[in-house]
Amino acid sequence: MSDMTNADNELEPRLITETGLDQRLADIIEPVLIGLGFRLIRVRMLNQNGATMQVMAERNDGTMTVQDCEEVSMAISPVLDVEDPIDKEYHLEVSSPGIDRPMVRKSDFVRWQGHLVKCETSILIDNRKRFRGKIVEAGADGFTLERDQVAYGEEQKVTIPFTALSDAKLILTDDLIRDALRADKLAKAQAANQNEADDQE
Repeated sequence: MSDMTNADNELEPRLITETGLDQRLADIIEPVLIGLGFRLIRVRMLNQNGATMQVMAERNDGTMTVQDCEEVSMAISPVLDVEDPIDKEYHLEVSSPGIDRPMVRKSDFVRWQGHLVKCETSILIDNRKRFRGKIVEAGADGFTLERDQVAYGEEQKVTIPFTALSDAKLILTDDLIRDALRADKLAKAQAANQNEADDQE
């Protein structure tokens, strides 16, 4: 599995972005995250606990610890206070994207190749807008799914252009949990090795 979620891709744009107020919040938050070495996954205003601003982020290597969540929260809070984009009190919630994460960048589809995803498109592709299946290939312009539910007359594989994607999310499976834990362990080991190398200089 090739890993495109490294520091070389920290400025890789998101395919799926917010609209309205959520977009304004993303525009305020994203530069702060990039400056700290994080990538924005998603921002959403939710009507829970009064009002909650949910910010999903991760490090460029795909990890996100509790300490990272605190660091992000402490960095974006003052910026949001200055910009004041929300006219009521709200609760700020910073989290990792989780194992069954939203897929928002091309590199997500490369990294999680071989896993199940459900997605929606903004236009009809093969007379459908909703798809579910295993990512069998991901390229510069789109990705190919091997569908797990095929209607009569439909092809097993369908290629979805990234430009048509409106929503995508990994589906929780035992294989996904195993691979996500393995990737997290590897990223933490690489970070520890990097810290040791930095200390020795």
